[in-house]
Amino acid sequence: MKRIRLMIVMMVMMTAVSAQAQKFSYNGKHEVAVSYGWVSNSNILDVFEDAITGMSGASYDNESFTGPIAIEYFYRTSPVVAVGGIFAYGNLKEDLYFDKDHKIKDGITKNNYLTVMPSVKFDWLRSKNFGMYSKLAAGVTLRNEKIDFVNGKGDNYNETAWHFNWQASLIGAEVGGENIRAFAEVGMGEQGVLLVGVRTRF
Repeated sequence: MKRIRLMIVMMVMMTAVSAQAQKFSYNGKHEVAVSYGWVSNSNILDVFEDAITGMSGASYDNESFTGPIAIEYFYRTSPVVAVGGIFAYGNLKEDLYFDKDHKIKDGITKNNYLTVMPSVKFDWLRSKNFGMYSKLAAGVTLRNEKIDFVNGKGDNYNETAWHFNWQASLIGAEVGGENIRAFAEVGMGEQGVLLVGVRTRF
């Protein structure tokens, strides 16, 4: 009995979403967006790595993390579903110290993150000036790490590696006109726990 009730509720919700989608039609099937986020996967990874490195006697200060800055493209295959891809960039810079009092700087660490992720987007609430959606993406990140030592403390370090990455924006909200809208998303991944941006449709 519970399964039957659950199926009925799901059918009603799907019908409502479908009806909402039919009520308003966007101009064009293409979407391009630019966003800026906070607390990305790469940012979190750096925090853990700094903590582990600290166990060996090294420490960091004056950290500056830029990004993630992302560009998205989606092609709408139906009123509800769009498929596409995301390119994201992040940059970290911080000072390296072997002196626990941070009196003498021993080096500068610079990390760059380039991420490419195929993605799918679900518009489950759509109207003329407002919409809500969810987004999933998975792909790879190219990470380049450089350490430039000063005062002859060591040999400069430069390493590049690939690793898996992802983005799960559980709730996204957009507001604006039919073709240009501002948006914000809450979730987790390489685009950030929170991100804001602007998108256009054509």
